[in-house]
Amino acid sequence: MHLEINHLTKQFATRQGPILALRDINLHVETGEFVCAVGASGSGKSTLLRLVAGLETPTSGEIIVDGQRVTGPGGDRGMVFQRYTLYPWMTVQKNVEFGLKLQGMGRRERREQASYYLDVVGLTQFAQALPKALSGGMKQRVAIARTLATQPKIMLMDEPFGALDVQTKETMQQFMLDLWQRTGVSILMITHDVDEAVFLAQRVYVLTAHPGTVQREMQVELPRDRDYTIRRDRAFQDYRDDIMDLLRGKAPALAR
Repeated sequence: MHLEINHLTKQFATRQGPILALRDINLHVETGEFVCAVGASGSGKSTLLRLVAGLETPTSGEIIVDGQRVTGPGGDRGMVFQRYTLYPWMTVQKNVEFGLKLQGMGRRERREQASYYLDVVGLTQFAQALPKALSGGMKQRVAIARTLATQPKIMLMDEPFGALDVQTKETMQQFMLDLWQRTGVSILMITHDVDEAVFLAQRVYVLTAHPGTVQREMQVELPRDRDYTIRRDRAFQDYRDDIMDLLRGKAPALAR
């Protein structure tokens, strides 16, 4: 899998005049990578992900997945939103099966595939429950299982843990890291949480605001098998401080 974004610009027309949301964005994601784009409000993070998902059309530039230009939504890209987007009248099992049904998969095969990914996210025992019976973290696991079940080339995550309380958020971050290591899925995730970006990603793109541009691409050279204790390490704190300095408009030391 190779995702490439070249000179991507997005401008919106409003009654007050045109608004430039993104300008000359260049980034890439390779097979099995976990990449985060981090930025403050106004950096166009969600717009960027919607463009990659094919839900918005670029003003200029291009988005390419494995040599094919993105012109709209496609099964090669799976999206996980912040607000779960589960169907409340469907069981957990049926929610995970839904994308497979749209793909035309037969009943038995989609049931087996959905069951497999519910097991992957640790929710087999809740397969027949309705979403209202689940906690926020469990609902997001269902949304992740639904995306994984369609077997996309890359998973796009739009601040997926932003609506969770601090403790659940940290639990879900560890879950996501473990899941990525087990499945090898390619991930592009956007977040405003600097600690989250450093904890999860192999590479981080730091975005400026108004309009969103790539200020720095940063390689995060921390062990793959991270847990919460790594947040205490000096290297982790240095990465976090460097990114915070960039977001504040200061030049970081970047001394490694």
